[in-house]
Amino acid sequence: MTSNSQIDMRTADMDNIEHGSGSGEKTFADHSTLPHADRYINLASVVNFGVIILASWESFAVTFQFALANGGPSSMVYGSILAGFGACAVGFSLAELASIDPTVGAQYRWSANFAPAYPRFWGLFQGWITTAAWCFSCGGPPSILANIITSLAIFNNDTYKPARWNTSLIMIATMIMPLIFNLWFRKVMDSFEMVGGILHLALFIVFIIVLVIFAPRSSPDFVFKTLISDASGWNNPGISWGLGLLTVTFSVTGFDSVLHMSDEVRKVHTRVPQSIVIACVANSIMLVAFVLVLLFYLGPLEAVSTAPLPIIYVIYGATGSRVATNILISLIAIIIFLALFNIFASVSRLVWVFARDKGLPFSDTFSYVHPTLKLPINALLLVGCIVTILSLIYIASDTAFNAIISLQALALHVSYFFPILFFLIRKIRGPAPPYGPFNLGRFGIPLNVFGLCYVCYVVLWMPFPQILPVTKENMNYAGPIFGAVLLGALADWFSGGRRRFQMPVKRYE
Repeated sequence: MTSNSQIDMRTADMDNIEHGSGSGEKTFADHSTLPHADRYINLASVVNFGVIILASWESFAVTFQFALANGGPSSMVYGSILAGFGACAVGFSLAELASIDPTVGAQYRWSANFAPAYPRFWGLFQGWITTAAWCFSCGGPPSILANIITSLAIFNNDTYKPARWNTSLIMIATMIMPLIFNLWFRKVMDSFEMVGGILHLALFIVFIIVLVIFAPRSSPDFVFKTLISDASGWNNPGISWGLGLLTVTFSVTGFDSVLHMSDEVRKVHTRVPQSIVIACVANSIMLVAFVLVLLFYLGPLEAVSTAPLPIIYVIYGATGSRVATNILISLIAIIIFLALFNIFASVSRLVWVFARDKGLPFSDTFSYVHPTLKLPINALLLVGCIVTILSLIYIASDTAFNAIISLQALALHVSYFFPILFFLIRKIRGPAPPYGPFNLGRFGIPLNVFGLCYVCYVVLWMPFPQILPVTKENMNYAGPIFGAVLLGALADWFSGGRRRFQMPVKRYE
């Protein structure tokens, strides 16, 4: 199996035609290649693409307040180590699959290809999980950016009290430029990714230096032995530790995003796996390092535990300068803003290819590719509409908005589980599939098993409410909403999806 023969297949008029490949494989109609796509993404850009979307230490910096109430320093330190190893195990497993079959459909195509039975069902089911996860995740960066902007406004003006419509308008405003650039200036984004990658590393070094030199130092006992289990209502230390783990796992989730750009990556069989591996390793190391430095130089816990964005007051406590604080926090916002450019690109391709395989309602509409721009415009506009709707939902209820956004991490982890499980079964039962350039070798099965165990452990905690007693405002709706997605996928299967959905490309028999 050569990469060129796989990439260049054009079978739009060969729906459901099966033919022999002459090598013991069965090849099905391929709808996964973006017609006339330009492979403009080079190695540096694809690596920066994956690294920026994860942005692990930045994500943790603006969300760590949730871990302070559950688990505290102990959960943050040891949880970041566990999350780093777990993310690498899962990421390496996906990288191995990407080397075999680098495809925009990624998880749902692999599930269909390697499922020991009912491949069409697993392909459609997995497609709904992955697509829903990434569509809802598009609302995450705008909400984080809105929180940063409003928190800085409060920091600079104590009398300012943001209304919900303020936050919604900021969310909508943050997505306008990424949407425009994805439509008309996508090749310029190579430069954005380079700037984002440099800023990601440089700002990390600056934050470390500022905290180490200027901030008051905490004791090792506070960093390594403090377990907070009574601030959120959960009095069980084990439960509090597990709930605190979720903040750090969120920071290293989403490494599959680069997979959905596979049609536009040069030397895709090697560079996409490289991007996933580098993104997982680099972000995991930076996350652990940042967690340790942050906790050692956090300052008085009382001063940050009740702040809407504690990192502002951590930096201000270290520097004593409002100007320096505003600049450093704004630079974090720029990195998250650049990540939004990449998320729009990645999710629009995923929506397009799932529609191309007839996995979505109105598939003909969302699988349309503009002949001049060579882009899935309708899929991209759908992503923009989803973010806008989520932003407007925030005006009516921030609880409803957070409930929908919370689906992201749960659904993404589940989306990693099935292709790795099916691939592991194939490795054990045989025959082994034809491996690509990136091969885990004898470490493959242990890494696959550890990755699956890590996913199961993390998913176990995700439906738990963060605070007791549970009310309609603090209820964790991730479980019910994810259940609704699963029921919707099953309903689609029985109502016509099993006939409509077209088997993705390749079955290894």
